[in-house]
Amino acid sequence: MNEPIKYPGQELKLFENAINWKKYFAQFIKSSISGRVLECGAGIGSTTKMLNNGTYKEWILLEPDKEMAELLRNKISSNDLPSNCKVIEGTISSLQNEFWFDTILYIDVLEHIENDNEEIEMAAFCLSDGGHLVILSPAFSSLYSKFDDAIGHYRRYTSKKLRSLLPPSLKLKSLRYLDSSGFFLSITNRFFLKQKYPTKKQVHFWDRYIVPVSKISDRVFGYLFGKSILGIWQKISNDGK
Repeated sequence: MNEPIKYPGQELKLFENAINWKKYFAQFIKSSISGRVLECGAGIGSTTKMLNNGTYKEWILLEPDKEMAELLRNKISSNDLPSNCKVIEGTISSLQNEFWFDTILYIDVLEHIENDNEEIEMAAFCLSDGGHLVILSPAFSSLYSKFDDAIGHYRRYTSKKLRSLLPPSLKLKSLRYLDSSGFFLSITNRFFLKQKYPTKKQVHFWDRYIVPVSKISDRVFGYLFGKSILGIWQKISNDGK
């Protein structure tokens, strides 16, 4: 029998109020979300609140941590999350009669999964024809720090690494790096500060002052580097379209 999964990090609460950042990456994602949605590793639901306006057919919150899954259920019951949400405790491999999604989201989740190749293959299988797979993850192995290790990251990604994971049934729609200004903060922490966790004040400073600068600098640099990477793929239908 499998042991219950317990998430090691505490950063979900720390970054819960990073509203500028969530709004920023959400603007690139929302047009690809439709119909029946699977959010893998839903955590405490802060991303759900940003992306789910309650109009989608169904929003499945897939969460392997038992305590977080219960927290999500309570948030739905108290109307803190939209009523179209449903919680499933487990991973994508434990889904049974929940196949065929129009959108599958991995928002800061894939880096926590040891066998990411197998994970993406299962996600591609669960997508309906024409459906979208969205992945947001930390970027560049050179930025891997004590913070990554403390919260259970197996890796950080480059565009080449992400491309290599995707099966032929998925075609790339967009792939870009985000938060170019935050990139330099991460370098500072990686080589100088070497913090295991940022402070609440540091997260607030980054979200309030650095993210708005990144909105400009990302465009200037053509989304060619950043602290995070965002990719969107679409499943090819049987007729090849």
